[in-house]
Amino acid sequence: MRFDRRSFLRASTGLAAASAAGLPAAAAQTESGEPLPEPIRALRPMMDGIAPITDRERLERIEKARKLMTDNGIDAIFIEPGSSLFYYTGVRWSNSERMFGFVLPRQGEPAYICPQFEEARARELTKFSNDIRAWEEDESPYKLVAQILKDRGAATGTIGMEERVRFFLFEGIRKEMPGATFVSADPVTVGCRVHKSENEIALMQRASDITIAAFRATFQTLHEGMTQFQFRDYVRAAFRACGASGGALVQFGEYTAYPHGSITPQKIKEGDVVLVDGGCGVDGYRSDITRTTVFGKPSKRQTEIWNLEKKAQTAAFRAAKVGVPCEDVDAAARKVITDAGFGPDYQVPGLPHRTGHGIGLDGHEWINFVRGNKTPLAPGMCFSNEPMIVIYGEFGIRLEDCMYITQDGARFFSQQSPAIDKPFA
Repeated sequence: MRFDRRSFLRASTGLAAASAAGLPAAAAQTESGEPLPEPIRALRPMMDGIAPITDRERLERIEKARKLMTDNGIDAIFIEPGSSLFYYTGVRWSNSERMFGFVLPRQGEPAYICPQFEEARARELTKFSNDIRAWEEDESPYKLVAQILKDRGAATGTIGMEERVRFFLFEGIRKEMPGATFVSADPVTVGCRVHKSENEIALMQRASDITIAAFRATFQTLHEGMTQFQFRDYVRAAFRACGASGGALVQFGEYTAYPHGSITPQKIKEGDVVLVDGGCGVDGYRSDITRTTVFGKPSKRQTEIWNLEKKAQTAAFRAAKVGVPCEDVDAAARKVITDAGFGPDYQVPGLPHRTGHGIGLDGHEWINFVRGNKTPLAPGMCFSNEPMIVIYGEFGIRLEDCMYITQDGARFFSQQSPAIDKPFA
């Protein structure tokens, strides 16, 4: 697939019939009001048949958390709004200076803490407990947390704090519980969340499928003089057309060598490398995909580096098997790149970062494919696979597909790019 002005016009014409039914007027333009090209107008919602996480599965997660508390000597954990709260309860709540919290004890009923004026809304949203402790504006929410834990026999116990709990909340609770011991809740929360169920994997699969559809359509809009911001807006519109919320980092030419992009305004021209990295969410579960190609005819050097990058990504995929330490996956990809004369280690030109990260409800989760991480791979773990070759002043090549671990090895959520001029299988 060669991306130039003629291929853009052919793609637009070929998809015109598919968009005959038309999108609603509001969906047929970017957020800034620019009309959308036909490849994006042709997209249709892809959310049918999605099975959100059920209350039954969330209750099973709570029971697993309690088992992990027992195994790790933790009497209760405290969570504030974020991915872990959503994971266990399905509750979404915005963080502010006013505490909204969730206490999950090893024994006894869970409890929520919220501002008094929010209690009615909290009772609409919360599940699995009728114990909601509300505090007035001139009262201390920390005393309520201490009382909840005292009621469950944990006033002098070991309390796990979820990793995203802000320090002022932790400090307030700690001062009200001088007899308690405070530890990280990671053995519980990470212990649950890193192992995805079939339902979670299905949601991540749908997010991946939507991302590929959105990217495929948007890549067909590439044309000379296009800015990275225009392409980015088209990606967002493509996700909306598919029924999801998502976006992408977009870089052209030499700026593709910046792993997380550059703010420098860019306009694409013939021969530029194009790097697009993004994803969306489905019932909270994320995708993360990067496609790299060339606008026009790729050079010999661009092709050679692209092929080397794919070889490294494939090596990481083949190394990812049950029981293998995470660092071995990184080593497999890095060896391909260093054997070709790049690096060594994190030196540029070469691979300047880890090979991959965990993914799930957050785009970046535990556990990383990185040197020194000896965590053995286990079924249900999900990761990005994204070694990158960076050559400052020229270009960067990153191919990223996420994968999940099965008893038989790794499986990709999305198919690898076949070639530099064919970013989509």
